[in-house]
Amino acid sequence: MTGTIVFDPLLPWAVIAVFAGLAALGVVLALWRGLSGWALRALAAVVLIGALTQPSYQIEDRAPLSDIVLMLVDQSASQSLAERAGVTETAATTLQARLAGRPNTEVRRINVGDGDDDTGTLLMSALNAALAEEPRARIAGILLLSDGRLHDLERAPDLPAPMHLLMTGKTTDWDRRLIVRNAPAFAILGEPVTLTLMVEDEGAAPAALSTTLEISVDGGEPQVFTMPIGEAFDLPVPLPHGGRNVIQFTVPEAEGELTDRNNTALVQINGVRDRLRVLLVSGEPHAGGRTWRNLLKSDSSVDLVHFTILRPPEKQDGVPVTELSLIAFPTRELFLEKIEDFDLIIFDRYKRRGILPAIYLDNVRNYVEQGGALLIAAGPDYASADSLYRSPLSTILPAEPTARVLDQGYRPAITDLGRRHPVTAGLPGEDTWGRWMRQIEVTPGSDAEVVMSGVDDRPLLVLDRVGEGRVALMASDQAWLWSRGFEGGGPQLDLLRRLAHWMMKEPELEEEALFAEATGQTMRIVRRTLSETVGQVTVTAPDGSTATVTLNEVSPGRFEALYEGSEIGLYRLAEGEQTSVIGLGPAAPREFEQTIATGDLLDQVIDTMRGGTPRLEDGLPTLREVGSGRPAAGRGWIGLTPRNAYETRDVTQTPMLPAWLVLVLASVMVIGAWLREGRS
Repeated sequence: MTGTIVFDPLLPWAVIAVFAGLAALGVVLALWRGLSGWALRALAAVVLIGALTQPSYQIEDRAPLSDIVLMLVDQSASQSLAERAGVTETAATTLQARLAGRPNTEVRRINVGDGDDDTGTLLMSALNAALAEEPRARIAGILLLSDGRLHDLERAPDLPAPMHLLMTGKTTDWDRRLIVRNAPAFAILGEPVTLTLMVEDEGAAPAALSTTLEISVDGGEPQVFTMPIGEAFDLPVPLPHGGRNVIQFTVPEAEGELTDRNNTALVQINGVRDRLRVLLVSGEPHAGGRTWRNLLKSDSSVDLVHFTILRPPEKQDGVPVTELSLIAFPTRELFLEKIEDFDLIIFDRYKRRGILPAIYLDNVRNYVEQGGALLIAAGPDYASADSLYRSPLSTILPAEPTARVLDQGYRPAITDLGRRHPVTAGLPGEDTWGRWMRQIEVTPGSDAEVVMSGVDDRPLLVLDRVGEGRVALMASDQAWLWSRGFEGGGPQLDLLRRLAHWMMKEPELEEEALFAEATGQTMRIVRRTLSETVGQVTVTAPDGSTATVTLNEVSPGRFEALYEGSEIGLYRLAEGEQTSVIGLGPAAPREFEQTIATGDLLDQVIDTMRGGTPRLEDGLPTLREVGSGRPAAGRGWIGLTPRNAYETRDVTQTPMLPAWLVLVLASVMVIGAWLREGRS
């Protein structure tokens, strides 16, 4: 039971203060005039003002409440290193028993694991959640059993009681880690991208000046280099191909270091072409010649060189040769000296007229066999005696002309093979494509792939691989009708773009490909093929374990499956002769970026309530009670602040000035003052 005097004023305190001032003024006036009843008037005023404050005597029936100690136990991945997990659990069990044996004390144990999506140790988030569930007035102390490596310090709350970090780890611990800085997501093919690497030793590391570094691209055989420790090292890395390049950097594990999980760095860089260099060779002028040029010039990433024949040699109009051109077209430079600079060569209705010597065309053949790309847009010229097929290019062209030209309307169609081929699969609006009016009859080679057909299912678009390069033949010069919107038009730009990317061997346009797309720890495995079926994909995890995944066909030529990776790191995929690699998450999880135990991160928070950061390797500290605001940690001990919280079960209030008593006292004082002043 506790008793206190409380006030419940009938009027605002400001109004009562005004009345008190007026009463005091009246008393002073009576005293100045020499009235003998001034004292009784003052007592009457005090009674009336006191009645307005309405004082009461309050009696509370209180029940004491226990103090609460929050104990957060760090069970994140970094706590599994060395002996930390066992030391932490032993300390937590012992502390819990000691606290349970203290009078009027409750313990709330909160186990904190790894955050989702590699967000690390979220100790402060867990502490916020625990404080939200408990009355802050009952919190006597907060104990953190951790290595101090947390990743949400910005969420640290205002502490209601002292907090102590009971730190795991040893003063002799050391670790070596590999850091990769400024790794871009994209880089230009042909230009080396510079990555900044650094090997850093932390903790009580032995003296070492250098270490070896292994670099592996797309899971291939690693190259070994020597690099200094503690110094930034700029490494130029050329990308071997377009699309995703997976580069793995590895430093071998040193004897005695805590973990090798941060000795590997995984970088995934997409290789892109800076510019697409195209040589367009136009032969006989026709309605679609300008369309080819406009299509190529409309793409800002295309550098176009257009070689066109406006006046064939056989044309006789009496114009002197010296007046036909101010500057001779540099055919020798283009076709002999700089042909390797082009990514794609297009012949649009070109036929042999002696303008390009056979040696130039033979050089084009060599260019394709060594990895170049050639597209033939064939018109009636391809079926004539002056056809490009009657030149050194015949050995690389995918189809032979029959000399027949079909002048009739037809709607281009995608073949069964074309529905599986990435060049034509899924081209939009096939049912609404406009007609073309001419087709050259050709006979495809044995290895050629017919992906589009025309009149009576005759080959219209034929693709082939020659040596290291690729060739495409469009057996019609009527594709320009699509860009003009004739009868609804068609996807000429999409088709040309896909053709160009396929001929330049872009990974996303390969017919036979195995790759994966990562979202968090889930990968979507994709197998693209021209076959009707595929086998199972073997997935090799970073730890060397394997699993087989069955793919399902989601569209013609495309098979997919989802796979959940249990570990962070490099995964290898294999199906038949197709292989691929992909990285899930960072090679070094956030928990293993820095592993040396430290209290520096939490010092600023702990110091607000004068807590401590003892090491568990020095023994478990004893528990003491300390007053609020006093030092809460010392040599071998940590303090808890008793909160003396209570629960009020019942409240009784008794007025100290009942109305009748106020009336009697005030009346007696006022009448007494009048009587005394009347006698005088």
